Amino acid sequence: MEFTEVVRRRRMVRRFGPDPVDPAAVDRMLDHAVRAPSAGFTQGWAFLVLTSAEERERFWSATTPEDSERDMSAWLAGMRTAPVLIVALASKAAYVGRYAEPDKGWTDRDEARWPVPYWHVDVGMASLLILQTAVDEGLGACFFGIGAGQVEAFGEAFGVPAEWAPTGVVAVGHPEPGGPQGSPARRRRRPMDDVVHRGSW
Repeated sequence: MEFTEVVRRRRMVRRFGPDPVDPAAVDRMLDHAVRAPSAGFTQGWAFLVLTSAEERERFWSATTPEDSERDMSAWLAGMRTAPVLIVALASKAAYVGRYAEPDKGWTDRDEARWPVPYWHVDVGMASLLILQTAVDEGLGACFFGIGAGQVEAFGEAFGVPAEWAPTGVVAVGHPEPGGPQGSPARRRRRPMDDVVHRGSW
C-alpha cells in the first residue's frame, strides 16, 4: 500500500471481528515501532504484547474502573473484542540517565531541564508506527490510555517494574464492518489554514 494511502486510511477502530491476527504481522508492527525517533537515541520504550484470552481479560479487569462519570459500556464492549493488545511503556529514568552521559552533560539529572516529557513523546511516535503498520497489514487499530487510577493495578497485574509507565495501548484486530464511529463522525477535520502558520502566527 502506498504511504499516502496508509495515512489517509488510518482510523481508530473500536470493534473487531473474530479472526485472529497473524503473529508475523504483530512482529512487523513492533519492528517498525522501534524505528521511531528518540531523544539522544535513548530508546526508552518497552512493549507488552497481550494475545491470549487470559492475558486480555487480566488487562481489562485491572484497567476498567469500577465507576465512571461517562458510560463506557459500549466502548468497552467493542474494545474487548480486540485479539491483540500492545501496551507501550516509557522510562523517564532512561532519558534522565542518557542525558547525564558525557556527550549530553546534564549531570544534575534535573527533570526541570525537560520542557515536555520526551519519554512519552517518543513512545507516542512509536505507537503511531504501530497504528500505520496495522493499516498496511489490512488490520484496524485503536490507541487509548490507561486511566490514572488504574495504572498501579495494571502494573501489579503484569509485574511491570516501577520504572516503566504506560503511555498508551494499541488494540489491534480485523475491523468489524460498520463498527462504532468515534469523534470524527461528529466533528469536522480542522482546515489547514486554521492549524498551519507560516513565518509567524
